[in-house]
Amino acid sequence: MEKQKKYDSHKHPAARGERTEREHPRDRKPRPASENISEDSESGAVIGRNAVRELLKTDRSVDKLLVQRGERTGSIVVLVAQAIEKGIPVIETDKNKLDALAGFAPHQGVIAFASEKEYCTVSDILRIAEERGEAPLLVVCDGITDPYNLGAIIRCAECCGAHGVIIPKRRAVGVTPLVTKASAGAIEHMAVAKVPNIAAAVEELKENGVWTFAAEAGGEDLYQTNFRGPCALILGSEGNGVSQLVKKTCDTVVSIPMYGSVNSFNVSAAAAILLSQIAHQHHAD
Repeated sequence: MEKQKKYDSHKHPAARGERTEREHPRDRKPRPASENISEDSESGAVIGRNAVRELLKTDRSVDKLLVQRGERTGSIVVLVAQAIEKGIPVIETDKNKLDALAGFAPHQGVIAFASEKEYCTVSDILRIAEERGEAPLLVVCDGITDPYNLGAIIRCAECCGAHGVIIPKRRAVGVTPLVTKASAGAIEHMAVAKVPNIAAAVEELKENGVWTFAAEAGGEDLYQTNFRGPCALILGSEGNGVSQLVKKTCDTVVSIPMYGSVNSFNVSAAAAILLSQIAHQHHAD
C-alpha cells in the first residue's frame, strides 16, 4: 500500500474563530458601555469553560471574555485570572444574555469572543504532518450537518493525533460556536480545511500518496485493515452516509463489525472507533 509522498510548502495559517447570532430583541435596552455587546451568535463566540481554557492556551487574538454576573467559583476564577493576565477585557453580564449569545447551549457562565478562525488548505494539513515527521492522518467529513457531531469528530481527531479535518463549503455545518463547544476546545489545536468539492479533495489526497478509506457498510473489516502509512478516513452524513461519488473515488471501503439489532453507529461514535484503531496502527512502532 505504499505510495509516493508529495507535500506542499505552504505554512499552516494561524487560527482565528467564527461569528455569533444577532442579539435577541428582548435584550435591546440601554446598558453601561462595558456591557454594550452586539456580536452575532453564529460566529466569533467560544462557549464553555473547556473551550475557553483551550482558547487561552493559544496565541489567537481574544477580544473579550464575558462571565456570568454573581459569585465566581471553580475553574471560572482561573479563566478570569488568565484573561486579566493576558490583558483581555473581562465583562460581567446576565445569564439570559449569555444564554442568547450561546444559542441556549450550555455555556457554564463564560463565553469568549475571538478573532475569526481561518480555514486552511489540504496542502497545509499535509505540511503539518511533514513538519511533525509523521505519516499524514486526515478526517474528511462528507456532509455532516449536526454541529454536535462535527464538534465530537474534531475532538476524536485531535485525541487520535490527526493532522487535520476537511469539510465541504456547502450543504454541511461549518465551524460554528456550537461546533467549538462540542469539540471541548479541540478545535483550537486542529487545522480545518473547507473545500468546494469533497470528491476533488479525495483525489488531491490520493495524488499526494494518501490512501483513502470510506467508512460504510459492506466494506473490509476494520480490525483486518492495514492503515499504516498516509491515510484519510472519510465519514458520511448522518442520513445518507458517504455519497456514491465520493465512495467510488476512495481507495477502499472499511466497516465496523456490528453485533446488535441496530445497523449503524452515530457518525461521531463511529469516528471514535475507527480513529482509535487507525491511531493504534500509526503509533504501534
